[in-house]
Amino acid sequence: MAGRFIVLLETLSAARDLARLQMIASILIRHGFGDIVQRLGMGEALSRAGRVLRWERTEELTRLEPARRYRRALEEMGPTFIKLGQILATRIDLLPPDWIAELERLQDQAPPIPFEKLRPQLETDLGAPPEQIFSDLNTESLAAASIAQVHRARLVDGSPVVIKIRRPGIRPIIEADLRLLGRLAEIAEREIPLLARLRPREVLHQFAQSLRRELDLAGECHNAERVAHNLAGLSGIKVPRVYWEWTGERINVQEYIEGIAGRDMEALRIARLDRRALAVTGAEAVFKMVIQDGFFHADPHPGNVFFLRDNRIALVDFGLMGYLSQNRREQVLSLIHGLVERDSGRVVDILLDWSDLDDAANTTLGHDVEMFINRYHSVALQRLNLAAMLLDLSALIRHNELHLPADLALMFKTFVLLEGLGRQLDPDFDMVAVARPLVREAILGRYAPDMLVRRGWRGLAETLDLLSGFPQELRRVLRSVRRGALQIHIDIDRLEGLAERLDRAISRLTVGLVTAAFIIGTAIVMHAGGDEPWLRHLGYIGAIVCGVWVLWSIWRGK
Repeated sequence: MAGRFIVLLETLSAARDLARLQMIASILIRHGFGDIVQRLGMGEALSRAGRVLRWERTEELTRLEPARRYRRALEEMGPTFIKLGQILATRIDLLPPDWIAELERLQDQAPPIPFEKLRPQLETDLGAPPEQIFSDLNTESLAAASIAQVHRARLVDGSPVVIKIRRPGIRPIIEADLRLLGRLAEIAEREIPLLARLRPREVLHQFAQSLRRELDLAGECHNAERVAHNLAGLSGIKVPRVYWEWTGERINVQEYIEGIAGRDMEALRIARLDRRALAVTGAEAVFKMVIQDGFFHADPHPGNVFFLRDNRIALVDFGLMGYLSQNRREQVLSLIHGLVERDSGRVVDILLDWSDLDDAANTTLGHDVEMFINRYHSVALQRLNLAAMLLDLSALIRHNELHLPADLALMFKTFVLLEGLGRQLDPDFDMVAVARPLVREAILGRYAPDMLVRRGWRGLAETLDLLSGFPQELRRVLRSVRRGALQIHIDIDRLEGLAERLDRAISRLTVGLVTAAFIIGTAIVMHAGGDEPWLRHLGYIGAIVCGVWVLWSIWRGK
């Protein structure tokens, strides 16, 4: 009963999202992706509506490269899909460089909403008219993105602030898009081998988590304060102050940063700031966040960086963050150690662990890793381009059909962005030299006496727990065997899909039998010549309805 209720809810949800599905399909078809629409099962269901709407390819679009067509389609589909493209741009382990470069062009910009349309929500969140809280509120937006827009203001005490306001009604739109993407990801992974290798459900899970966190503007401020606490020892980094008394899920108020935008290199030159020192400071901050803290700003592009007049760097917009567990950081350090020591076996083991594969699954990985290590081992540190090395490693992963966990993909992308920004500031910037002492300290820290003792005690405690619980677990297994309750579950790929197809086939067969019963019963009543003509009509109507349903079901299932 519960299962039928869930199916009913999914059906109602799909009907509710049909208009959005039609729009998505039409955009894909116009950009030359009609074959994907067909293979995802949208084409047949929407073909009639498509003829009415005149879905046609635009020849100008189809002459463009696939990556550019895909980027333009995402832009046209709206904010959720723009955000999806930005997440895909971080997956340098899944997509080739030309696709990454094209997706990086996705700009999270949108036309600003007139302030008067924001006012009712803003007054609700502030608990008072904004003029009572801010002495100088600029109703012209400073910046507008797909989820929120920013306005400048001053507090009553004169402190300059920025107010970030979430767009009204944006959450239901995003949730509808996520429902559609979830269904399409399941179909793509099952039916299209080329897309299945990209693990669409895993990417979508990462994307949905990131997007829902970004909808919570208070969460962004929690991230900012955590980073500020972790980087308190670095005098060259500034994180904006948060004004919590006016911050919530749909609004946050932060200190306004007066500085030079990270992409304005000409203004930086005129200000005569120490560009080399700025590059080193930024690199130290990122490596500390990644290697030591495991919590890092995952989008340090020039738009989120400001250079201050006192040779400090201000980081803003903490909506997209990366997190590395202690175990993951140890794996990264082991990978680096394996590369430095030319231990290809260790590198192969880590890559296979990340992809949940065994040695037999890939016969060329060891040779490719050896070639990769030999290529970079003899390069002097000052001539090593870390971004190029990471891109080559990502190409090796793609070639061997491996994949990076989502947290590591964000880390790789962060290092690539950092390398690019560092070389913009200083063409001779050596990011590896900055990272070397931090990495050495972290590696030595793994083998420090206190860490060895701590890991030893932890392993001993886990072993003792396992041994002490073994008799009880064995007793439970034997009890299950005696009761005949011991079950062995065997999962066979696509068995669930086969069961669904059998269920549909049996349903059609059952309705077909009911239809035949209607026809035979009606014929018997007519032959008997009864006085209830309504009974004959009822039989005809039942037979027609059931017959139409069976034909439609067979046609839909191809």
